Amino acid sequence: MNIASVIDHTILRPDCSLNDIKRICTEAIEYQFAAVCVPPYFIKDAAKFLEGTSVKVCTVIGFPLGYSATVAKVEEIKRAINDDIDELDVVINIAAVKSEHWNHVKNDINSITMAAHLRGKVIKIILEYSLLTKEELKKVCAICNDNGVDFVKISTGFYGKDTTEEMVRFLKENLSSKIKIKASGAINSIEHAEALLNAGADRLGTPSGPELI
Repeated sequence: MNIASVIDHTILRPDCSLNDIKRICTEAIEYQFAAVCVPPYFIKDAAKFLEGTSVKVCTVIGFPLGYSATVAKVEEIKRAINDDIDELDVVINIAAVKSEHWNHVKNDINSITMAAHLRGKVIKIILEYSLLTKEELKKVCAICNDNGVDFVKISTGFYGKDTTEEMVRFLKENLSSKIKIKASGAINSIEHAEALLNAGADRLGTPSGPELI
């Protein structure tokens, strides 16, 4: 397997700079990664650095907490699309899940998915797997199935445990076969990366792409 082709080369530190964005874009072109994932502030810069290449530009929405208002997430998505984004990783409202406010969770996921799909963009719904119970995860997966999201991403990488094969397999069992899985969270070795892919992951989010290759 060409692992480079499934890596989202990621930099989401709050102190990242334009030089960091240029560096990861240069690395993404060199190694032919699937995408770079950058803060919304740097979308236009990343798009300029990657112009004319096959590398996609990805950003995060409602990141990393997820409990911003749905309308705010939708506006973030619209702005990101206007700035020339290709893919959007959007955090679900974990507080609403924990409060069993399922109508809000459904509306949140439906609204952000529609906002992306109306403009032909890829939507990845970010969970915080280790913060949710198995029953909560199943309900969120069912909502994602009903709304036809493109990917479910295991975590922001900011909280909880590292991504495991068991997490990937559980999502695989509960998601529609049409929905892909993005694994993220301390993927720092080629062995870990291959294990996650073998378990069913379709994309890997990591800042360690060059080291893995």
